[in-house]
Amino acid sequence: MGHPVPDLDEIGIKAEPELADQFRREVADLLERKSLNFPGAQPVSFSAKHLVELQKEDYYVCEKTDGIRCLMYFTSGDPESDTPEVHYLIDRKNDYRYVPQLHFPLPNDETFQSFHVGTLVDGELVMDTYEDGSTQLKYLVFDCMVLDGRSLMHRTLDKRLAYFKENVLKPYNAMYKKYPEEKKHRIFAVEDKSTQFSYGIEMMFREIIPKVKKIHGNDGLIFTCRSTPYKIGTDEHILKWKPPSENTIDFRMRLEFPLLEPDTDDEADGVVEPYYDYDAMPLFHLFVLHNNNEYRVFDQMYVTQSEWEGLKALQMPLDDAIVECYQDDHGRWRYMRFREDKKDANHISTVEKVLESIQDRVTEEDLIRVAPAIKTAWKKRQALSERKPGPPPASVSAASASVSAPSGGPVPNGNGVKRKFVEE
Repeated sequence: MGHPVPDLDEIGIKAEPELADQFRREVADLLERKSLNFPGAQPVSFSAKHLVELQKEDYYVCEKTDGIRCLMYFTSGDPESDTPEVHYLIDRKNDYRYVPQLHFPLPNDETFQSFHVGTLVDGELVMDTYEDGSTQLKYLVFDCMVLDGRSLMHRTLDKRLAYFKENVLKPYNAMYKKYPEEKKHRIFAVEDKSTQFSYGIEMMFREIIPKVKKIHGNDGLIFTCRSTPYKIGTDEHILKWKPPSENTIDFRMRLEFPLLEPDTDDEADGVVEPYYDYDAMPLFHLFVLHNNNEYRVFDQMYVTQSEWEGLKALQMPLDDAIVECYQDDHGRWRYMRFREDKKDANHISTVEKVLESIQDRVTEEDLIRVAPAIKTAWKKRQALSERKPGPPPASVSAASASVSAPSGGPVPNGNGVKRKFVEE
């Protein structure tokens, strides 16, 4: 840890419930789904069986950034306002925050006046900190679900990324290259997240991770299958690897303070019933989510007296909070951090997968050792594919990744705008 985490409330304006509900329905329609829940994919924890999976299928790998996961929704603004395009960040709580001063021109528009609508990308906010102490907020995009109303969900990952780079990122970068003075007005910079072939694991550990740890932190790797579609909810083909010491579970924590029997002084003050001793250290019960939104007790968190003093010093509500815990060498669950970005603890199915990862303990050395076999299997599949008749396999070439999109309006002035609620 040790790196600053972006504060969403300082970045954007949280939409009121009525407006947020409107956008949830819009996004659901865009994705052709009925559910209004958070529409992002969720990874599974890496275990020993996935060492074989990486040899069976083509996967890309990127570093797991210590940031805030958010989708970004590009849509049109209130037609009566002077801001025709708006952009909302969607966090894991499914809250929507309007971010001003963003503009993404369409490709092949030298005026940079047009803009994307009906677009949904997946990424994360990170705060880069440099050696001179300066910082820069960035939104790193690692997937593109819908582009200008056209679903990319069933395209391969490399195609989805190519569509984003060619149609969104390329004209965005061209705009700031022509008008570099405008960079100072943007809330954050937008970049694509660097990915490698899954067999480039050693380079990730030796070169990339040491670099990113210096600027925004890192707590593992993410492997994403190239050939499978984007799947909302838990995706068995997105694998989250963490060092064994950093495999964690998000619990709902509930405190149990000891009961004191009234003594003679209490009775003299009229206290005759047992009461809670809020000066004592409580028991820290950890709960996980089961089906039907039912919480069940899982274990207890071990806390030292000095850690308890530190938790109290945070001056935040502790009871019913979501807490991220790791398991120490004695098998005890220990405090790592609070997850204010999450409204629920992990589901028991996720917990079981994390426990499997902890027990399997796939190490950095294990991944590096299997990398040659992953590369051999990848090249073999590639050779077989090239010998087959028919269209060539999916390519990351951006040349084939252009799509048509509706024209937009003038560049927005960045004023805060909330679209009027439309009655249906």
